Amino acid sequence: MAAPVLALRDVRLADGPRWLFDGVDLGLEARGRACLVGRNGAGKSTLLRILAGQTAPDDGERIVTPGLRVVLVSQEPLLEGETLLDFAAAGGAARHEAEAALESFGLDPARVPVGLSGGEARRAALARAFAEQPDVLLLDEPTNHLDIIAIERLETLIGRSRASILIVSHDRAFLERATERCFWLESRKVRRLDAGFAAFEPWAEKHAAAEAEAARRLDKAIEREQDWMSFGVTARRARNEGRRRRLVAMRQEKSESLRLARGEMTLASAAAPISGKRVLEAKGVSKAYGAKTLMQGFSTRVQRGDRVAIVGPNGAGKTTLVKILLGEITPDAGSVVLGANLEIVYVDQARADLDADMTLWRALAPLGGDQVMVQGQPRHVAAYAKDFLFRDDQLRQPVASLSGGERNRLLLARALARPSNVLVLDEPTNDLDMDTLDLLEEMLADYAGTLVLVSHDRDFIDRLATSTIALNGRGVVVETPGGWKDFLIQNEGFLDPSEAAPVRKPKSAPPARAASAPAKLSFKDQRRLTELEARLAALPGEIAALEARLHDPALYSRDPAAFAKVSTALEKARSDLAATEEAWLELETLKEELAARS
Repeated sequence: MAAPVLALRDVRLADGPRWLFDGVDLGLEARGRACLVGRNGAGKSTLLRILAGQTAPDDGERIVTPGLRVVLVSQEPLLEGETLLDFAAAGGAARHEAEAALESFGLDPARVPVGLSGGEARRAALARAFAEQPDVLLLDEPTNHLDIIAIERLETLIGRSRASILIVSHDRAFLERATERCFWLESRKVRRLDAGFAAFEPWAEKHAAAEAEAARRLDKAIEREQDWMSFGVTARRARNEGRRRRLVAMRQEKSESLRLARGEMTLASAAAPISGKRVLEAKGVSKAYGAKTLMQGFSTRVQRGDRVAIVGPNGAGKTTLVKILLGEITPDAGSVVLGANLEIVYVDQARADLDADMTLWRALAPLGGDQVMVQGQPRHVAAYAKDFLFRDDQLRQPVASLSGGERNRLLLARALARPSNVLVLDEPTNDLDMDTLDLLEEMLADYAGTLVLVSHDRDFIDRLATSTIALNGRGVVVETPGGWKDFLIQNEGFLDPSEAAPVRKPKSAPPARAASAPAKLSFKDQRRLTELEARLAALPGEIAALEARLHDPALYSRDPAAFAKVSTALEKARSDLAATEEAWLELETLKEELAARS
């Protein structure tokens, strides 16, 4: 393994009365690509600042190669200078390099850096960082507020860069494409996985299972020691003082492990009357602002229970389309008809619904008092706030003091307390950590109503959407069944920013095909489909057998090697099942399409 160019050794840092880091070791090799993963509040941003030399640890050391250029792009970059070009060149980059970097992110170098959107400010900060050509590049939530086009541009630049790059991000698809190593900040220390993010979650689950078993054994040890103390310590106090101290130490360890345990966030939406089967129908909708046409002749029908994702570059008109579909904006042409009994809740990406001076308490209970109505039942404000991981001492703090992720959780808490059968979320994943994203995804998957989702998070869309509506920014809108990957397959080049990019029609209106096109699967594909079906039939039984072995509470203590072997086999079987299902679905879809053509 190559020697690191930048490293932390045995770093400790206190946050008030508690330790934020307690013996952190982390090293970045030349031209490495790594991610730093951890829950909100674990200290990921602080760790990046220590690596950048902007924050000094209380103990330990930062080891840096002499002359190394380290650049940190923070979550909320501060833009200064008369123009974006002045800002981008202020870090030492040649002006022509800064200008080229800005233009590559779709920004006008002569523009004044005032009044920029969140996505524009982040693109400007990224352009400056790459223009400086650092040796180490530290990126803190770089995809927040970026559209999919900008994210893919960022992925390309990371692939071309000669820098060592460490990324903090909640965007799974981005991390899978951009990283080859993972650092996990958990329980005040950092663990290292020498594999890309695609391997992180099974690896982390394995560690969590081992720690849960260790906690169970600690509980048993405490119980044994407590029994001994109850019956023997009085008579043997002097002789066994060491054993008493050991019990106290174990209790302290147990207390600390409980304190560090992750809070559980509870997400549930308030029920509303069932809407009509047709939620909305748009026919021939067009909208332009001045010379810019956002959409022309677009039609769609949304049925009860649909999960519709809306994607496209910033400025393409995604939010405008949502407001047209909800009847908040009148189209220039065409019509929108809303269904019956609709209870619509809309969460705005700008968080405009939050008053910065309002306390968290008042935000949840705007009419006063200490109760909030949730699913038609009164809940105490403090209890409901805890469902969204807010502490009691935060209830009297102003909204302005909350982090981006906390503000997003507060918006969700307010929205989900209201009865709805149509839930509209505009960029809901910004600033949320992966654990919260998973919980949000589970809630949305179980949501009984209709979901309209505007998002740049490709993995989130793939996990939820039943159809995807895409705007390319040049007036063309298409709708494709399925999620992001389905959209890409059926509309190749649709979001290419160049004017000459091909514009493909949606899947519902395919181009004419030659009469000689095959009407059934090839022999090879049919054989593969048969193999996949057999594997799909066998894998659930294999998984059940492995799970049964792991349910043996004595397996770990009796044979740790066998426990590890079974855990690894179970992870592989689950992964095989997911991959087999996906491959089967692709071939089965192709088979149906070929049959439809014949």
